[in-house]
Amino acid sequence: MLFNSVPFLFFLPVVLTLLWLLRRTRNPRLLMLVAASFVFYGWWDAKYLVLILASGLIDFFCAQWIGSGEQRRKRFLVLSILGNLGILATFKYSRFFAQSLESFLRLYDVDVQLVAQIPADVVLPVGISFYTFQSMSYTIDVYRGKLAPTRNPLLFFGYISLFPQLVAGPIVRATTLLPQLEKPPRVSSIAAWEGLRWVVQGYFKKTVIADNLAPYVDRVFGTHHSLVTPTDWWLGVAMFALQIYADFSGYTDIARGLGRWMGCDFPKNFDRPYAATSLQDFWGRWHISLSTWFRDYVYIPLGGSQCTALRNHYNLWLTMILSGLWHGAAWPFVIWGAWHAAVLSAERITGLHRRFTGPIGLCFRRAVTLFAVFIGWAIFRAESLAQVRDAFMGMAFLRDPPTAGVLIDMSWLTYAILIGFVLMQFVHGIAGRLAEATRERILHWLEPPLFVALVLAAIFLRGPGQQFIYFQF
Repeated sequence: MLFNSVPFLFFLPVVLTLLWLLRRTRNPRLLMLVAASFVFYGWWDAKYLVLILASGLIDFFCAQWIGSGEQRRKRFLVLSILGNLGILATFKYSRFFAQSLESFLRLYDVDVQLVAQIPADVVLPVGISFYTFQSMSYTIDVYRGKLAPTRNPLLFFGYISLFPQLVAGPIVRATTLLPQLEKPPRVSSIAAWEGLRWVVQGYFKKTVIADNLAPYVDRVFGTHHSLVTPTDWWLGVAMFALQIYADFSGYTDIARGLGRWMGCDFPKNFDRPYAATSLQDFWGRWHISLSTWFRDYVYIPLGGSQCTALRNHYNLWLTMILSGLWHGAAWPFVIWGAWHAAVLSAERITGLHRRFTGPIGLCFRRAVTLFAVFIGWAIFRAESLAQVRDAFMGMAFLRDPPTAGVLIDMSWLTYAILIGFVLMQFVHGIAGRLAEATRERILHWLEPPLFVALVLAAIFLRGPGQQFIYFQF
């Protein structure tokens, strides 16, 4: 079920009403939340509920055994990790690994048909990477002694399947969400209004910005490279950068708003990422729940920065390549992760991100960072390695450009979105320099008309309906 679908408009009021009626009875309330979340997920394809149940049961019982203090607790942690990664590998990466191995063996004149052996019904379930990582972090935290395992299966499945953030995050830690679900939900008038603001803001980002940009981005990356001008490539990548930000942060805003209405507080997942002054700063602002997940469960266990410089770069590269692979089972995603690792390594070696200060220096660092991010998005959006090459050659003016581009007929709304986003970055920058009391006073007067404008725009300026981009991951 999609947030921007008609069934969801009927589904949500029913869930919130039942949640209010059952707010004082813990297990019936949790049972209702689990059932509602399963309906929400099963609306896409009910048979893949088996995967949530399998992943959840593995982690629920492994955490019980780990928490019992048995000497073999490490074995149960390994069982949990292997179980989750096994499910993920089977349904997300089996075709990718098979295709890659087939291509490698053909280099040595060995012809095998591995992909053909994979059943046709093994497809990528929506949001599998999100709920798998969320469930797996639970047993790891139990093993580390950060929380005691819950003995209530309804509470645990409420944690891993809660529908607002089930299929596209943010990835919420058990230490944060379990205590919130265990208590009766309390929603103050301030929290309800805050949730409404987030929901409206999220729908505006998704339906007005992301969905209106999507056709033009698809046109650039769906047209033969001989017909795409360098300007098309750069403008298409810039529009994709804005599209994916508005799409993903819009989903997160809606999820956080729905969570507020349900008495839950989900963590912030985005913090003006395109204002970052280094790539390291970018990853502290973009998809924060995932970047901190990889930091805490991959990078630091590998040794983090508490090791030799060479080992530190190895840890960084492995973490970023795994992050790229998490995003998708295709080589462009792996290269995207490697590109980010290369830039992060370059920053650490040169110290470039610390050398320029002052307004001009910060502008220069932001420009360099944005250039690196845009190059990364060109790789990320490409549908094949051949298109990665075509995009780079086009962006670098290494091909004779056609006489006319594919984006020559962009609508006035698309131009307004691009110009408006640039202006908003300046407004945010100016607002950040104002005293907090002054900002609050300005927002007090601007918030009502801005809220009405966003609602009207989401109704009358919405683009063609699109699935959320991160559903595929």
